[in-house]
Amino acid sequence: MQIGPYQLTNQLIVAPMAGVTDQAFRNLCLRYGAAMAVSEMLSANPELWDTDKSRQRMAHSGEEGIRSVQIAGADPEQMAWAARFNVEQGAQIIDINMGCPAKKVNKKQAGSALMQYPDLVEQILRAVVGAVEVPVTLKIRTGWEPEHRNGVQIARIAEDCGIASLAVHGRTRQCMYKGDAEYDTIRAIKQSVSIPVVANGDIVSPEKARYVLDYTGADALMIGRGAQGRPWIFREIQHFLDTGEQLAPVGDEEKRRVMLEHLSKLYDLYGEFKGIRFARKHIGWYLDQEQQRDFRSQFNTLETAAEQRSAVERYFDELIQYQ
Repeated sequence: MQIGPYQLTNQLIVAPMAGVTDQAFRNLCLRYGAAMAVSEMLSANPELWDTDKSRQRMAHSGEEGIRSVQIAGADPEQMAWAARFNVEQGAQIIDINMGCPAKKVNKKQAGSALMQYPDLVEQILRAVVGAVEVPVTLKIRTGWEPEHRNGVQIARIAEDCGIASLAVHGRTRQCMYKGDAEYDTIRAIKQSVSIPVVANGDIVSPEKARYVLDYTGADALMIGRGAQGRPWIFREIQHFLDTGEQLAPVGDEEKRRVMLEHLSKLYDLYGEFKGIRFARKHIGWYLDQEQQRDFRSQFNTLETAAEQRSAVERYFDELIQYQ
């Protein structure tokens, strides 16, 4: 799949997820086989940039792979300005968020709320595409609500405005993340435009990845929640797409190494105080089985990086001992 001058090495992309796909997580997924990772959503409003969170999201030092930065907003001029600013900071692709269903985003008429206003969508897309020389991509949902799936209309507007590729989550804004993703709309969008289309939603296994590619005809897949606590899903999917066979499950020693590395990167990125708090949810995702509940509860009470690292080490020492 080609996005402007960038040729992706495969069909697998890490979806942007606020509070999840920070640089530590993106780099980990890239090393496990994702062709590209899109950054966390950044507000186009510069008044919100003077925070540690925004500064971290705009920093690209140590970034691996193609630097795709997602921006969100509802004002065409502000979105154009934000795109230019992020390109100056090192963004190689600008991604526009019209897929986020969160209330705090939608109440400002940003994210998936914009799908109700095709004229405004066109104004924003033309403003951003005209403001930068790097490729501009777009992420949408299938529509605002099940009775108003206008994904095909928005996709045609995107193509006409010069959008380089389009990612589509197989739910409407009203659906949030409930129920099953539907792929009929993504398939219809793919058949309606000539730009690359990326399918997103409920891709949690190699078999599902193969199905969605075949059913929709999409050029690539975008994986979000399926990679939480499982960054190696990209390696598993690629192996299945290449061979039709399942890759052997990740071993405990590899899991230990990955989790400890992830912890270290979180501490480096956020500092110890914030890092240990971000670590709690990631470790919860790595160890989300019922029999691991006691460990997760205990881990969430730890207040230092050293305690967290030691707890993970002990967990795997005991796990391997009793195998």
